[in-house]
Amino acid sequence: MRVEMTRMTYRTSLAALALALAALAAHPSAAGAAPAGTGQSGPQVRWNPCPVYTDEVAAGLGVPPAQLPSFQALMKRLTCGTVSVPLDHRAPEGRTIDIAVTRLAATDESHRLGAVAVLPGGPGNSGYLDPILRTVLKNDEMAGLNERYDIIGFDPRGVGYSTKVACSLQPVGPQEPGTLTEAAARKIYDDQVAANRSCGASDPAFLRQLTTENVARDVDLVRAALGERELNLLGFSWGTSLGVVYRSLFPGHTGRAFLDSVAPPWTDLMKHIKGSAEAAERGFGRMAAWLARRDGTYGLGATARQVREEVAELVRAYDRSPRTFTDLRRPVDGAAVADLAKRNSTEWARAGKALAELRTATDGTAPPTVKDLLGSRPGAPAPGVPETLNMTMNWAVKCNQDGSRPDFATAWRAYRQLVERHPATGRSWGLGPAGCSGWPLPEQRIPLKRGGGSLVLAGHLHEFMSAYDWTLQTRRAVGGVVYTVADDVHVSATRVPECAAEVVRYFETGRIDTGCPGTPTPS
Repeated sequence: MRVEMTRMTYRTSLAALALALAALAAHPSAAGAAPAGTGQSGPQVRWNPCPVYTDEVAAGLGVPPAQLPSFQALMKRLTCGTVSVPLDHRAPEGRTIDIAVTRLAATDESHRLGAVAVLPGGPGNSGYLDPILRTVLKNDEMAGLNERYDIIGFDPRGVGYSTKVACSLQPVGPQEPGTLTEAAARKIYDDQVAANRSCGASDPAFLRQLTTENVARDVDLVRAALGERELNLLGFSWGTSLGVVYRSLFPGHTGRAFLDSVAPPWTDLMKHIKGSAEAAERGFGRMAAWLARRDGTYGLGATARQVREEVAELVRAYDRSPRTFTDLRRPVDGAAVADLAKRNSTEWARAGKALAELRTATDGTAPPTVKDLLGSRPGAPAPGVPETLNMTMNWAVKCNQDGSRPDFATAWRAYRQLVERHPATGRSWGLGPAGCSGWPLPEQRIPLKRGGGSLVLAGHLHEFMSAYDWTLQTRRAVGGVVYTVADDVHVSATRVPECAAEVVRYFETGRIDTGCPGTPTPS
């Protein structure tokens, strides 16, 4: 792995801070630099020592044991700070909040090309450690991006080390296992409306400012504070929406942009779930054909149609009679079976085995693969593990931008259509179309403009979390070129070495092919 190891031997935080400040003073985008050409003082970065994470905390962040020494070495190279931004960008003289920022400086300073900002997913995911976790430690190919580029990470407003709020809110979901009746659905709907109203009213002045547009404006102030004329963008999932909004608002400040698993250019939650559900059922068709070719192993049917019918009947059977296993937190019902049918190709073998086990499962303990895939939810993170997802921010951004907010009759009809049209996977969506019903804050549409400049939209041909058609719709809305990843794995372009090498080559040269194979289908 091409990781630039520092020779820093200082052990105290004071010495580490002194070294960081010295590096910043020599860097062309030193702390506190004003935007080039303005002649005025711009936003400032308040640099401070980075957090110290034990190996236990790093492991809780997903760092494999073999990479712990590299992680700790990279943390010594990382510089950390905050940038003050307006809570409401329309009232820049009003209340301010802090955006937590990190930078991993280019290792080949003499050939430095600029800065790449990593735009995290969610909404609500932390991006504070993305320069390390999503780039240098991802694989040897992605580590190369840091040779000629500074990598910039940040926590969006409402997340992690940035200013945030919290309200008690859970996305809508079935309360009891088994068939979702209209009466049960109405209770779920009413509970969701009450929760949304309570959350939205808890701090409306802050919550109404949690939007993709405001995060994009924050990012541009971070750019100015770092002294960069432009930012190159590497976005994932919701980060792709953030990327196209940033490019629409600040075309003159946008360099090269590679956006992976592209979000749709609209923000209607009902339409979003409908598109994802259609893609998920198509994905199960591929899984069914794969299982049928291995009928001797799984016994679910010798043709794709037989497998489809078998799994659809399994969904109905477990909804009629949910099964309680003593070592699982929740009973297994049709929604759990449908969730297994939604798994991507990296899990087809295990999901197929779990489905086969459920056909003949008896009372007592759960079959081993069922327990593996549907087991107890993970416990509380180890002490000191930073926040990686803020659900308040997640829900506020979605609902502030969602204009559907259906009444119960509309949400119930949408749910029934999902189950009827998608017999293997539709049950897993629950009453999701009603997720933002009752949200009390006004809808705010995202600003998108078609523009020039270098933009690559990476769509995954068979995935459902970001349906491939959304990539094509986004291109029609804002321009750019489509890069097709021929797999079904969300945001896999930088994980697969062959694809990652093309991503890095794009940032270095501006050129890229039309696509890559992505994650291979299991043999």
